[in-house]
Amino acid sequence: MSETESENLSVKLFKQHKHARETSTIVGSVNQSPNDVHNALDGDSDNSWYRTLRRPQWIWQGVDPIDMEATLARIAGSDNNRSNETLLDTVVGYRSGNWSYEWTQGGMKHQKLAQDCEEQGNKEEAAEHWLRACTYFSIAAYPHLKGDPLSLQAEVLANKAFHSAIEKSPYKIKNVVTKVDGKPLEGFLYLPHTDEPLPTVIISGGLDALQTDLWRLFETYFAPANIAMLTLDMPSVGRSGHWSLSEDTSKLHQAMLSELASVPWVDHHRVGCMGVRFGGNAAVRMAFVEQNRIKSCVSIGGVLHSMLSDMQRLKAIPPMYLDTIASRMGKSQASASFLTQLQALSLKNQGLLTGRKTKVPVLAMSLEGDPVCPDTDNQLAALYSYGGKAKTLPNKPLHDGYHRIMTEAVKWFKDTL
Repeated sequence: MSETESENLSVKLFKQHKHARETSTIVGSVNQSPNDVHNALDGDSDNSWYRTLRRPQWIWQGVDPIDMEATLARIAGSDNNRSNETLLDTVVGYRSGNWSYEWTQGGMKHQKLAQDCEEQGNKEEAAEHWLRACTYFSIAAYPHLKGDPLSLQAEVLANKAFHSAIEKSPYKIKNVVTKVDGKPLEGFLYLPHTDEPLPTVIISGGLDALQTDLWRLFETYFAPANIAMLTLDMPSVGRSGHWSLSEDTSKLHQAMLSELASVPWVDHHRVGCMGVRFGGNAAVRMAFVEQNRIKSCVSIGGVLHSMLSDMQRLKAIPPMYLDTIASRMGKSQASASFLTQLQALSLKNQGLLTGRKTKVPVLAMSLEGDPVCPDTDNQLAALYSYGGKAKTLPNKPLHDGYHRIMTEAVKWFKDTL
């Protein structure tokens, strides 16, 4: 795609959105009292922002910290109208100060650098800039609520950037597609090499992340360990947009697991599952419902039971998270009845973390003081798994939390796959 083509695409995509609905009004749990969250998995929520700011994660994904603060400062300092005057990131319409607008501009810069590198024949550097562009566009779409027009447009740009990156990547990245309910489900399989079938881990992030956000996990942790990685969006996010989140959180994972049996680069006797937050719920569920086909499992800060069944804990989570969960379940708002429906997603209430143990070794991890995944949830997952283990890691320093968790996870997969 030439520079003018890509610029025209963004102009065309956003043109009709000067007056688009602002993200915080799409579901609108914003009227409940905001609560502060500070941890490496979720980032920081504070009363003056609707979105939780995931600084440690974005920096880890390749966003320049100085550039990030400058972008946030432009959003905070904007004089344009906001849908909620007390929340800085609620500037209405696609214009300066609007969240999608400011992060998309950053993505465009990296896109231009990628195109310059391509013209100079520098493929690897171009791939790196395309991945950064993809990250910026993905943040522009964050938290990826259904029915948010600006978010959808930013995701189109993120997908284009991602495809441009994988064409030039030094690794092999394959598209794996299967059908669920007659609709296509798509994941990406990252391979360190194609010399032989490899142990493979199916990975999902939380409900507010795209699978394309996970590429650095492969580059930094799985490729050096000679493990392949297959990414999958959670129901109702990104490429899994056709399905709503239900108590069967692992439905798409099971379909992808069946598909992997016919993929020549995957050693299907050595497949593991890993997930962050709600992705952890799906991964642990897989360890029970697919114990003959899954060899190992890691849950990172998994939403397994407590948060889904304890009203006090639920009410304490930031509005953006409630909106995201409601959006994934196909609800137009986070009502009281919706909060009750969440109980069905608890793996304990489903009878999995109460009955017979799974033979799949589960490593359930979180960071100290995790508001979403208390130690009791991890202990439950470990207790009902042969060879299972619960681990709480220190949450300081913040920027290191991800690295500590991933180092443990990869070591676990090397030992158990």
